Amino acid sequence: MPMGLEIMKAQHDFGPDHGRGADDPLVHGVAWAEQDHGVALATVISTWGSAPRPVGSQLVIRDDEAFEGSVSGGCVEGAVILDALDVMKSGVPKIVEFGVADATAFEVGLACGGRIAIFIEPLSLKSDGFKAAKALLAAKKARRSLVRLIDLRQQKSWFFDPADGPPSDPDPLLSSAALVQALQSARSQLIEQDGERLFFQIEQPALRLYLIGAVHIAQALAPMAKAVGYDVTVIDPRGAFATSARFSDVRLLEAWPDEALLAERPDERSAVVTLTHDPKLDDAALRVALDSKVFYIGSLGSRKTHKARLERLSADFGKNDTLLRICGPVGLAIGARTPAEIAISIMAQMTQYLRSGPENPIPFAPRPKDA
Repeated sequence: MPMGLEIMKAQHDFGPDHGRGADDPLVHGVAWAEQDHGVALATVISTWGSAPRPVGSQLVIRDDEAFEGSVSGGCVEGAVILDALDVMKSGVPKIVEFGVADATAFEVGLACGGRIAIFIEPLSLKSDGFKAAKALLAAKKARRSLVRLIDLRQQKSWFFDPADGPPSDPDPLLSSAALVQALQSARSQLIEQDGERLFFQIEQPALRLYLIGAVHIAQALAPMAKAVGYDVTVIDPRGAFATSARFSDVRLLEAWPDEALLAERPDERSAVVTLTHDPKLDDAALRVALDSKVFYIGSLGSRKTHKARLERLSADFGKNDTLLRICGPVGLAIGARTPAEIAISIMAQMTQYLRSGPENPIPFAPRPKDA
């Protein structure tokens, strides 16, 4: 029986969107379904051991065996595609598992001690999976977090805003301590309790990176950040710098940084890096960033330059912990010299803050003193 779906807080009004979402498997799946293809969506719901892709990873499959995304980095995709074709025909979701204890494990490539469980559901126009995909994409474009809960035994789903908590429902899993813990972790995961299985899938807004200054380092950093999954915007009021010839396939704003950032409203899924060496531009951006909830703020310059920068900004923020949010000199201390190497160090430090937070940084070598 196809899954029943209760959409509780799914808005479908699409606001302005400057992101590059074409690589999202859901985008392809919705487009294929709207073109009258048979489509199925595969989602990793649990992993054990050395499984190569995390929970929540997705693969969308078309009826001609075209696919986008990944659930195992290539290990089990072939087998999943065959199961997906069966789901398209039956219209009934299914769970498939692969692991070293399974006779098919060596055939599909999971012979290194890992196991993986994958939920496959139809994505035809009238399916609940299609409605779910549309709701999740709408949430992404509106920069809202959205949780989808799937009761894998009863074949029932719910949507809700994580800030509001789970819906009111007699299902005891929805009030369980495990679900509360899942909400606090903000990570997709499988909840198992008393023989019941509930998949908790959270969709968060895309990561955004604002680069202040259309300089050489920005030219190297922008494509790196895009490859990692950021929506990148380069801001520079100097028209000779911010040109499409120098930044192909990157969003450019020829505007003063403070005005641009205020209009963009960066949030906790955003990062700001200033690269101009010009206090008129960098300081303006930093003031807006420090007043926001961005998870990372970096500023290019030597220790001497950064000390002078903090003195200027202390007039607005005082000499308190607020200014400690600025990573300066920006980037991890890897001895970077060229623009590309500096970009690598910045990307590494951004990833460090994203994954572990500024309060619990991963240890790294101390930065050598500037000459």
